[in-house]
Amino acid sequence: MADFHQNGNIAQFHNLRSRSIEELEYELETFATSRKITLILPSLFSELEGPALANIIKTLSEARYLHRIIIGLDRANEEQFRMAREFFSALPQEHTVIWNDSPRMKAFQDRLEALGLAPQEPGKGKNVWTSIGYLLGCADTAIMAIHDCDILTYEREMLARLVYPVANPNFSYQLSKGYYARVGGGKLNGRVTRLLISPLLIALKKVVGDHDYIDYLRSFRYPLSGEFAMRVAMLPDLRIPSDWGLEIGVLSEAWRNLGRNAVCQVEIADTYDHKHQTVSPEDAEAGLNRMSTDICKAIFRKLATEGVVFTPNVFRSLKATYYRHALDLLQIYSDEAVMNGLTIDRHLEEKTIELFADNIMRAGSVFLENPHETPFIPNWSRVNAADPSLIGDLLEAAKADEAEFSQIPFVSAAD
Repeated sequence: MADFHQNGNIAQFHNLRSRSIEELEYELETFATSRKITLILPSLFSELEGPALANIIKTLSEARYLHRIIIGLDRANEEQFRMAREFFSALPQEHTVIWNDSPRMKAFQDRLEALGLAPQEPGKGKNVWTSIGYLLGCADTAIMAIHDCDILTYEREMLARLVYPVANPNFSYQLSKGYYARVGGGKLNGRVTRLLISPLLIALKKVVGDHDYIDYLRSFRYPLSGEFAMRVAMLPDLRIPSDWGLEIGVLSEAWRNLGRNAVCQVEIADTYDHKHQTVSPEDAEAGLNRMSTDICKAIFRKLATEGVVFTPNVFRSLKATYYRHALDLLQIYSDEAVMNGLTIDRHLEEKTIELFADNIMRAGSVFLENPHETPFIPNWSRVNAADPSLIGDLLEAAKADEAEFSQIPFVSAAD
């Protein structure tokens, strides 16, 4: 994607292939002497057994500009936590594995629950939120980055290019969002962005009219990427969605808290492939079925806070307009795939568009019927206001888990 196009809304940084990764990393190491950089890795235990994470850890071990790595570990029992600590011990940087299912962390969750501050559901949003709380408690980091643990095509330049715009003290950017071409296995991937987000934003522009927030979202080449970096100063006031709307929610928070000149997107890879979610048409609470509904609700909620009025008739018009534009874009994507020697399943993608169209109506109905729904986890500023000891207690709980099990040699149950 070697071009230098700018859309006029947010800064775009392209890979013009005129600079070596070694030179970029050397500069980051210089920045990091006074502006420490921490990476958060939200991980399921199952990802330790997958094909991607071992290579990610091997690659990260060479990132000398990283001060700390925080691993939020979900869906792990005691034995699996010990296995995870052994797995991540290959990292030479200071690192912490937060066992989110430990008795201590569950007791911490109970305290939040008693104050009405607890995340409402488990998942990536809660994992990231907890890791951010730990990071804020450390109080020694200037730059935070996040990326997923299932990236099959992970390379050194991904993280370096992601953090550079916010790590460079001469740049004014507060948030950096990664983008790339979702291509892998001979296929054109990225179904939710291609088949839902792009045509939905076109349809919203037609149905509700010109709106700066819609133009802002349309400026992102891959708005659902899980890779972003930001300056830590914005973290205490960052509201994290607890559902599948995490990535859209973070972009919306940047829109609310920052000027557009403080947001950028950066090309971090030529191609990108990771674990693919199933569509799950038979289960509205799973896979892309659930994800598409949550993303639609996140966008509708944000537009409502910007003064857009939604009614059942608006959602009916939106569904029809979306469907027409989605089919038009599908034809273009099909031609793109043919021209580049890739494949897409036209029949399956049309069925997916039909599902997404139904979910626009479903999300609209939920939005209208539950106007008081608050899917955001309270930000850490509010948590600190409710009980200033909570962040310190979170650190102590995570460190106590690590200390306890560092004294017990790991022996597999199979041994």
